[in-house]
Amino acid sequence: MSTEHQTQFNWRELVGDLNKYLRLKTIPIGMKAFSNSKEMETIPKIRRPKRRHLLDQIVAQSARLGWTVGITAENLAMKQCGAIAGLMPQDEDWYSGEAMNGIWFSTQEDSAAHQRALDAVPYGKYEAIAVSPLETGRLEPPDICLIYATPGQMITLINGLQWKGYKKFEWSVAGESSCADSWGKALSTGEPSLSIPCYAERRYGGVLDDELLMAIPPKDLVKGIEGMAHLSKNGLRYPIPQYGIQADPTESLAPIYPFWVNNGKANGEGI
Repeated sequence: MSTEHQTQFNWRELVGDLNKYLRLKTIPIGMKAFSNSKEMETIPKIRRPKRRHLLDQIVAQSARLGWTVGITAENLAMKQCGAIAGLMPQDEDWYSGEAMNGIWFSTQEDSAAHQRALDAVPYGKYEAIAVSPLETGRLEPPDICLIYATPGQMITLINGLQWKGYKKFEWSVAGESSCADSWGKALSTGEPSLSIPCYAERRYGGVLDDELLMAIPPKDLVKGIEGMAHLSKNGLRYPIPQYGIQADPTESLAPIYPFWVNNGKANGEGI
C-alpha cells in the first residue's frame, strides 16, 4: 500500500514488547489490502471463508482465534463494511441513507449524514484484504496493525506515541459503523486512529465490553512501543496501581510530577 512495505519488522519481538508493556488479552493482528486476489492468496496458510461474513467477523477470526484469513467482496454478507474497506462501491445508493433510515437514525437525512461522515477507503483501488496475527509475519508488513485493549492499556500506548514528537490526537466517533473510525480511517490516512467499537463489532465481531480498538501503521506501533519503554523506566507502567482516593498523594507525586511538587505547586503553594 506504500513504500513502507519495504521496511522489515521483527514481529515476534515487537509483539513480545507490546505484551510486556500492555499485557494484552487479545491477539495483535495486521490488515493488508491487495490490488488483486491472486497476490493475497500467496500468503502462507491463508484461509478463505466458505460462508459469507461481516468484515468484523473476519477480523475477529484473526484476533480471537489466531487465523490468517483473506477475503474479497464476494465473501462479505453486507455492503456497509465492504464499502468502508473499499471492496464495494460507495455509490449513490450507499450514500442515500435509506438502509438505516428509521432503524439507526430518525430520518433519512440523518442516515445520509452518517454515511457521508464515514471514513472509507476509495473503491477500485483494492480487490482483496487479509488479516493475520502480527507475530506470524505473514503480511510482511501489514498496512495497519489492529490492537484491542482496555482504556487503561490504550492510554498507556497513546502516552508512548506522544513520548517523542508530541502531537495531540483528535479522533472521530461515527457511532454505528465505527470500523470507519478504525481501519477505514487508518487505511485512508496512514495515521493511527482510535475507535469505540460499535454494536455490530461487539455482536458479530466478539469485541469485549471493555475493549477499544486502535488501528495503527507499523512505524507508529514501533514508535509507541519505544515510547512505552522510556515511560516504563520512569515508573509509568501498566497496570496502573490505584493510590487511594482519600490518601495524601504528595509522596507518590514527587517522581511523576517533580517540578510541581518541588516548587510547592502540587498543593497550591507558590501560585
